[in-house]
Formats: sequence, C-alpha cells, structure tokens
Amino acid sequence: MSLKSERSEVHRLPSRGHYDPETIFAILDANFICHVSFVMDGKPYIIPTAYGRDGDDIYLHGSTKSMMLTHLAAGAEAAIAVTQVDGIVLARSLFHSSMNYHSVVVYGHGEEVTHPDAKMDALRIVSERIWPGRWDEARLPDDDELKATKVVRIHINDGAAKIRTGPVKDNAEDYELDIWAGVVPVETRYLDPEADDGIGNHIQIPPSIIRRMSK
Repeated sequence: MSLKSERSEVHRLPSRGHYDPETIFAILDANFICHVSFVMDGKPYIIPTAYGRDGDDIYLHGSTKSMMLTHLAAGAEAAIAVTQVDGIVLARSLFHSSMNYHSVVVYGHGEEVTHPDAKMDALRIVSERIWPGRWDEARLPDDDELKATKVVRIHINDGAAKIRTGPVKDNAEDYELDIWAGVVPVETRYLDPEADDGIGNHIQIPPSIIRRMSK
C-alpha cells in the first residue's frame, strides 16, 4: 500500500520521500503536535494543535466554538504536517548546511465525531498519544465537558514522509577548508516533574510519569 499521490509526491530530493503507511504512521506516533492547514472563505489558515492517531484516522479536539474544528467538521479538507528535528547539520559551507529530520504531511477531509462513546474513545486516543497511561489516572470528562468538546476525525487519504539522516555532505573542494563540520544531535527530553501546590504529601508520583522518566 502506498499513500503517494500527485500532490504528496516529493519533488525536491525525491530519494528522501517515503509513502508507505508504516513509515508515515511511525513518525506520527512519535509526536503529538501537528500543524493543520486549511482554506476557509478563500483565506489560508494554519493552526498548531495536539492530535492522536488510530489506524488511518487522525483525531483533533477542542472547544465547540473552535473555528478550525467547526470548519473541518463540515467536511472541509485539511493538510496536516508533523516535523521532528533530529540534528543540526553544520557543513563547511552554509549552502550545504541542513538538518536531520523526520517529517510527514498527510491530507484528508474532516468529519465530526458525535456519538458520546466514540468521542470519549477519540479523546482517550489523543490523551494517550500525549502522555501514555494518564487516561487511567485522571478524572475523565463528564457529560457537560464532553458536550463542550468538539472532536473531528481526519481520514488520511494520501501523504508522504520526508526524512534526512546522516553526516555532512560538502562539495569535494570544501573538505580542504579549515572549518569545523559535523552534526549536533537534537532530542526532546522530560525534566523532573513539578508537583502542583495543592498536592498532599501522601500523593505519590503516578506510574505514567515514573515510566516516562525512566526512559
């Protein structure tokens, strides 16, 4: 199976393009912030937001008054981008300096999730993408909170991943220059948790945090 299409095909450095769902889904599942692009009333918009994935579907959630979600819930099309920077590539020349990265752009139409059970399941998917295990530790949304939340499903119709890995690639003559070159790795890490002031001394750090901090 391939998610390649005319619009998702990578033209600049096509060897970096990947269209198999396994690669695309792996990048989506390694992150939880995306940028959602759409056109409304002839004007382009782009909104950063959290997401979760289940199969071929991406779930977004927010206020029932959200302009973006209201627009997408009516069936509008969206482009969703996720970027993960893995390293800064410092070449001898500025022209060949770059970044190592894993990125994804997928396309699909929005559809509102209205059934309470389906909405709750979608919220669980998003919550577990952001912080695995927290769904079972915290109070779940009540009926009023669920009614105040809009959930939209974006079915992935097509898309592509674009990946750069590896060392500096300079012009042959530039390797003779007395200029440092290399890759500075970049990673996201979690620091020690800071308890809320209202937490009593008898309340211990929950398992979901302990598991994440031990990695």
